[in-house]
Amino acid sequence: MEADFIDTAIFAGGCFWCTEYDFDHVEGVLATTSGYTGGHKDHPSYEEVCSGETGHVEALQVIYNPSKVSYEQLLDVYFEGLDPTRNDGQFCDIGSQYRPVIFYANDAQKEAAEYFIARLVAAKKITPFLVQLLPAVPFYPAEEYHQKFYRKNPARYKSYRAASGRDRPKH
Repeated sequence: MEADFIDTAIFAGGCFWCTEYDFDHVEGVLATTSGYTGGHKDHPSYEEVCSGETGHVEALQVIYNPSKVSYEQLLDVYFEGLDPTRNDGQFCDIGSQYRPVIFYANDAQKEAAEYFIARLVAAKKITPFLVQLLPAVPFYPAEEYHQKFYRKNPARYKSYRAASGRDRPKH
Protein backbone atom coordinates (compact mmCIF):
# COMPACT_ATOMS: atom_id res chain seq x y z
CA MET A 1 0.00 0.00 0.00
CA GLU A 2 1.26 3.46 -0.94
CA ALA A 3 1.83 5.94 1.84
CA ASP A 4 -0.75 8.71 1.98
CA PHE A 5 0.39 12.09 0.79
CA ILE A 6 -1.13 15.53 0.63
CA ASP A 7 -1.81 17.94 -2.18
CA THR A 8 -3.02 21.53 -2.39
CA ALA A 9 -5.78 23.14 -4.41
CA ILE A 10 -6.80 26.80 -4.53
CA PHE A 11 -10.31 27.93 -5.44
CA ALA A 12 -11.90 31.38 -5.56
CA GLY A 13 -15.66 31.28 -5.57
CA GLY A 14 -17.03 34.38 -3.92
CA CYS A 15 -17.01 34.85 -0.18
CA PHE A 16 -14.35 32.64 1.33
CA TRP A 17 -16.47 32.03 4.44
CA CYS A 18 -18.93 29.97 2.41
CA THR A 19 -16.28 28.27 0.30
CA GLU A 20 -14.43 27.24 3.46
CA TYR A 21 -17.59 25.83 5.01
CA ASP A 22 -18.33 23.74 1.91
CA PHE A 23 -14.84 22.21 1.72
CA ASP A 24 -14.44 21.68 5.46
CA HIS A 25 -17.22 19.09 5.26
CA VAL A 26 -15.54 16.92 2.61
CA GLU A 27 -13.92 13.66 3.70
CA GLY A 28 -10.25 13.72 2.73
CA VAL A 29 -9.89 17.49 3.12
CA LEU A 30 -7.29 17.90 5.84
CA ALA A 31 -7.20 21.69 6.23
CA THR A 32 -8.51 24.86 4.66
CA THR A 33 -7.26 28.43 4.84
CA SER A 34 -9.16 31.51 3.71
CA GLY A 35 -6.97 34.05 1.98
CA TYR A 36 -6.11 36.20 -0.99
CA THR A 37 -4.38 35.43 -4.28
CA GLY A 38 -4.14 36.49 -7.88
CA GLY A 39 -3.18 40.11 -7.35
CA HIS A 40 -0.11 42.30 -7.42
CA LYS A 41 0.34 43.30 -3.76
CA ASP A 42 2.29 41.18 -1.29
CA HIS A 43 0.46 40.36 1.94
CA PRO A 44 -2.69 42.40 1.29
CA SER A 45 -5.19 43.15 4.03
CA TYR A 46 -8.91 42.48 3.81
CA GLU A 47 -9.58 46.19 3.40
CA GLU A 48 -7.07 46.45 0.53
CA VAL A 49 -8.57 43.44 -1.25
CA CYS A 50 -12.10 44.81 -0.77
CA SER A 51 -11.03 48.06 -2.41
CA GLY A 52 -10.64 46.12 -5.67
CA GLU A 53 -7.29 47.80 -6.31
CA THR A 54 -4.96 44.89 -5.48
CA GLY A 55 -6.27 42.49 -8.14
CA HIS A 56 -6.64 39.75 -5.52
CA VAL A 57 -9.63 37.48 -5.05
CA GLU A 58 -10.96 35.97 -1.86
CA ALA A 59 -9.83 32.35 -2.17
CA LEU A 60 -9.53 29.12 -0.29
CA GLN A 61 -6.44 26.97 -0.02
CA VAL A 62 -7.45 23.33 0.38
CA ILE A 63 -5.00 20.76 1.73
CA TYR A 64 -6.27 17.29 0.90
CA ASN A 65 -5.36 13.63 0.76
CA PRO A 66 -5.75 12.53 -2.90
CA SER A 67 -6.11 8.90 -1.84
CA LYS A 68 -9.33 9.88 -0.02
CA VAL A 69 -10.69 12.66 -2.24
CA SER A 70 -9.75 13.35 -5.84
CA TYR A 71 -9.12 16.73 -7.39
CA GLU A 72 -12.14 16.05 -9.61
CA GLN A 73 -14.31 15.57 -6.51
CA LEU A 74 -13.03 18.88 -5.18
CA LEU A 75 -13.97 20.50 -8.49
CA ASP A 76 -17.46 19.08 -8.08
CA VAL A 77 -17.75 20.66 -4.60
CA TYR A 78 -16.42 23.94 -6.00
CA PHE A 79 -18.93 24.13 -8.83
CA GLU A 80 -21.83 23.22 -6.53
CA GLY A 81 -21.08 26.41 -4.61
CA LEU A 82 -21.00 29.04 -7.33
CA ASP A 83 -22.61 30.53 -10.39
CA PRO A 84 -20.21 29.99 -13.32
CA THR A 85 -22.06 32.52 -15.49
CA ARG A 86 -20.90 35.48 -13.39
CA ASN A 87 -17.46 37.07 -13.12
CA ASP A 88 -18.53 40.26 -11.34
CA GLY A 89 -18.96 38.47 -8.03
CA GLN A 90 -20.95 35.62 -6.60
CA PHE A 91 -24.47 35.74 -5.24
CA CYS A 92 -24.87 38.84 -3.03
CA ASP A 93 -21.15 39.65 -3.11
CA ILE A 94 -20.30 41.97 -5.97
CA GLY A 95 -16.82 43.05 -7.01
CA SER A 96 -13.71 41.76 -8.72
CA GLN A 97 -12.46 40.27 -5.44
CA TYR A 98 -15.35 37.77 -5.61
CA ARG A 99 -14.80 36.55 -9.18
CA PRO A 100 -14.56 32.78 -9.67
CA VAL A 101 -11.08 31.41 -10.42
CA ILE A 102 -9.49 27.97 -10.24
CA PHE A 103 -5.77 28.32 -9.54
CA TYR A 104 -4.02 25.17 -10.73
CA ALA A 105 -0.76 24.06 -9.11
CA ASN A 106 0.49 21.82 -11.92
CA ASP A 107 -0.31 20.43 -15.36
CA ALA A 108 -2.33 17.55 -13.91
CA GLN A 109 -4.66 19.96 -12.09
CA LYS A 110 -4.93 22.16 -15.18
CA GLU A 111 -5.84 19.22 -17.42
CA ALA A 112 -8.31 17.84 -14.87
CA ALA A 113 -10.00 21.23 -14.56
CA GLU A 114 -10.15 21.73 -18.33
CA TYR A 115 -11.72 18.30 -18.79
CA PHE A 116 -14.17 18.82 -15.91
CA ILE A 117 -15.19 22.24 -17.24
CA ALA A 118 -15.69 20.93 -20.79
CA ARG A 119 -17.98 18.15 -19.51
CA LEU A 120 -19.88 20.54 -17.22
CA VAL A 121 -20.45 23.11 -19.94
CA ALA A 122 -21.57 20.46 -22.45
CA ALA A 123 -23.89 18.68 -20.00
CA LYS A 124 -25.54 21.76 -18.52
CA LYS A 125 -25.18 24.01 -21.56
CA ILE A 126 -23.74 26.78 -19.39
CA THR A 127 -23.36 30.02 -21.27
CA PRO A 128 -21.56 32.22 -20.78
CA PHE A 129 -19.00 30.26 -18.77
CA LEU A 130 -16.92 32.83 -16.88
CA VAL A 131 -14.80 30.90 -14.38
CA GLN A 132 -11.12 31.62 -15.00
CA LEU A 133 -8.46 28.91 -14.96
CA LEU A 134 -5.10 30.40 -13.96
CA PRO A 135 -1.73 29.16 -12.69
CA ALA A 136 -1.32 29.36 -8.94
CA VAL A 137 0.50 32.41 -7.63
CA PRO A 138 1.40 33.34 -4.03
CA PHE A 139 -1.43 32.75 -1.59
CA TYR A 140 -1.72 34.99 1.47
CA PRO A 141 -3.76 33.79 4.46
CA ALA A 142 -6.54 36.15 5.50
CA GLU A 143 -6.70 37.67 8.93
CA GLU A 144 -7.39 35.26 11.78
CA TYR A 145 -10.95 36.49 12.34
CA HIS A 146 -11.87 35.20 8.85
CA GLN A 147 -10.56 31.67 9.48
CA LYS A 148 -13.39 29.21 10.31
CA PHE A 149 -15.79 32.13 10.49
CA TYR A 150 -18.77 29.77 10.44
CA ARG A 151 -17.56 28.27 13.74
CA LYS A 152 -16.57 31.53 15.43
CA ASN A 153 -19.76 33.39 14.48
CA PRO A 154 -22.37 30.73 13.71
CA ALA A 155 -25.45 32.97 13.92
CA ARG A 156 -23.94 35.67 11.72
CA TYR A 157 -22.64 33.08 9.26
CA LYS A 158 -26.00 31.28 8.98
CA SER A 159 -27.79 34.58 8.44
CA TYR A 160 -25.28 35.67 5.79
CA ARG A 161 -25.39 32.34 3.95
CA ALA A 162 -29.20 32.19 3.96
CA ALA A 163 -29.47 35.74 2.62
CA SER A 164 -26.68 35.32 0.05
CA GLY A 165 -28.60 33.05 -2.30
CA ARG A 166 -25.73 30.56 -2.36
CA ASP A 167 -27.90 27.58 -1.45
CA ARG A 168 -30.65 28.19 -4.00
CA PRO A 169 -30.72 25.75 -6.91
CA LYS A 170 -28.42 26.69 -9.76
CA HIS A 171 -28.75 25.81 -13.44
